[in-house]
Amino acid sequence: MNTRKLIFLNLILSCFNYISFAQQIVSVSSPDARIKMNFSRSAQGVINYAINFNNQPVIAASTLGFTFNEPKLLLDHFDLIAIDSTSHDDTWQPVWGETKFIRNHYKELVLQLSFTDTKPIKLNLIFRVYDDAVAFRYAFPEQPDLQHFVIADENTQFIMTGNHMAFWIPGDYDSNEYPYQHTRLSAIDANVGKLNTEIAVKTIFDPSAVQTPLMMKSDDGVYINIHEAALRNYPAMNLLLNKTNNTFKAALVPDAVGNKAYLQTPAVTPWRTIIISDRAADILASKTILNCNDPSAIGSTDFIKPQKFVGVWWEMHVGKSSWDYSGEQVGSQQSSKVPHGANTANVKRYIDFAAKHGFASVLVEGWNTGWEDWFGKWKEDVFDFVTPYPDYDIAALAAYAKEKNVRIMMHHETSSSVTNYERHMDKAYALMKKYGMNAVKSGYVGKIIPRGEHHDGQWMIRHYERVAKATAAEGIMVDMHEPVRPTGLHRTYPNWLACEAARGNEFNAWSSGNPPEHETILPFTRLMGGPMDYTPGIFTIKMSAYNKDKKEQVHTTLCKQLALYITMYSPLQMAADLPENYESKMDAFQFIKDVATDWDDTKILEAEPGDYITIARLQKNTQRWFVGAITDEQSRIAKINFSFLNNKAPYLATIYKDAPDGDWKENPEAYVIQKVLVNSETQMHIKLAPGGGTAISVFPATDEDKKMYTYYTAKKK
Repeated sequence: MNTRKLIFLNLILSCFNYISFAQQIVSVSSPDARIKMNFSRSAQGVINYAINFNNQPVIAASTLGFTFNEPKLLLDHFDLIAIDSTSHDDTWQPVWGETKFIRNHYKELVLQLSFTDTKPIKLNLIFRVYDDAVAFRYAFPEQPDLQHFVIADENTQFIMTGNHMAFWIPGDYDSNEYPYQHTRLSAIDANVGKLNTEIAVKTIFDPSAVQTPLMMKSDDGVYINIHEAALRNYPAMNLLLNKTNNTFKAALVPDAVGNKAYLQTPAVTPWRTIIISDRAADILASKTILNCNDPSAIGSTDFIKPQKFVGVWWEMHVGKSSWDYSGEQVGSQQSSKVPHGANTANVKRYIDFAAKHGFASVLVEGWNTGWEDWFGKWKEDVFDFVTPYPDYDIAALAAYAKEKNVRIMMHHETSSSVTNYERHMDKAYALMKKYGMNAVKSGYVGKIIPRGEHHDGQWMIRHYERVAKATAAEGIMVDMHEPVRPTGLHRTYPNWLACEAARGNEFNAWSSGNPPEHETILPFTRLMGGPMDYTPGIFTIKMSAYNKDKKEQVHTTLCKQLALYITMYSPLQMAADLPENYESKMDAFQFIKDVATDWDDTKILEAEPGDYITIARLQKNTQRWFVGAITDEQSRIAKINFSFLNNKAPYLATIYKDAPDGDWKENPEAYVIQKVLVNSETQMHIKLAPGGGTAISVFPATDEDKKMYTYYTAKKK
């Protein structure tokens, strides 16, 4: 680490000019000087920040402050007591990730403020300015006149400089499972989310509220992404828009009695992150949110293994089997009886498939008692997480999986009876260890217990971290579904491999589904904070294959499902379809078998939110590259430049692409596989079908490959 004092002599002198009561201004620029953050304090003590990019305003002067319930205070004016400034530049290595090394380079400004009412309250503002972002947080130091306190509101503003285009979902305290809207700021209307009746629990609190991460694009081509980092012991932040002046205000998720946060000094808020670039690809490449999180809190990380898995899951969504033993399809859109999916014989079939094709684990949902009568009920004691159904022989299956060099992935659906889960976690994790299970997928479907709490409130934020800590202590990896959207905490808890926290692939099976642009938006929004368990790899696209009367379908081509393994980053990737649907298309399934889950390098080749994304990734400790390109409902040409390859060395590229007549609606399962030689000078132009994609594996060519295949015909001369 290289940390040194920066000299802001003239600025500091002007800031301490208290006698004149003039406006006080402090500025700090990014290391490359393209981003500039200005902090100002008016003569009346009101504090603001503003951000310029390439000498143009991006965030206009926006106020900062708090409203407290205890003590009853409005923190809206401050004295500026002291200023500290540093520069930081180091490189760290994640346990797993999109790149082998991450540089953490920023300039930091710490402003010590004092609010004086009956008693003085000290508050520090910490700004970090990166080459691609500004991050700031509030810190309440330990102090005699403020110990326990209750936050009623955080009054942070983000004032936009125009009526930008935005990619947004409704502000909600409980659900992130909405399809994205693409409108001007002035057209935001969160009430559109009320049409999504398939979402089990939602709490839309204001028609002008949206969730973070919020992606925007100005008319002059500047991309702006607002989110938060290191969300711990604090509620999640929504954004409430005043359309008359394009002003967003922080809207924190309340608790059961309406308070936002209960804190004790010393205390800090999450970082508020504003990522900025004139290139969409730079937004996807940003590591600012990760850099704002603390280093790993786990001692040994040897048990953490990025992996692919299969599982008893999709068959329930398509109506082939049920979660509950009675076969009543609990939680499904169907009411007819079907077989119980998590039976011993069926799970053995998945274990055999996983062993045959090199998958590390098998997820089994619906294995334990309790599924019969909880869905839609605010019921306290549902699951004990240790008692299997009569047709699920947990001991025999664990032994069978071990014999096949496969692990069973545990499933804990909490039914959002979170207090019940916390009472049972110890014995649940002990059962996992007894049977050699080192990964758990947890779920939070339903209204939260303690009653009145929300999925994204402070109580639940603390719970998610408690689970991450508890599983880490037992050498268990965790994948949470229906939690708060992530904020980079997988750096601190690298056993927290993935989350859902968005509208996943399963919505395509039984609802209006996810429109083709959905997967081109998610990397710019939900995935900014961390990996998503999106469950790609669906090969049987139309649900009429299971029931001739069903009209639902996956809103992609088969090749786009392959490309999602690259464009939708996760160290935990499911081959989500049924084994029999892969058996009939083993040539395409080869890409899923080959694709990695952990990477040494990532190149964002081209990107535009809502339109297209093309990404290349280098598999950890190899020279094997994988490329994924996806589009929205429009057919387009993916332009792939292979300059990321080693200097002119030959590689064999296996291209999985949409057939010439491919189309997500009319002909989604048609594909072509082509093998060609490429090198660092190759440039490909590949047609993507409407709702389509392409996936390419790029391996160093063997001598036999050089004899069998020719170079791609469009190689750059």
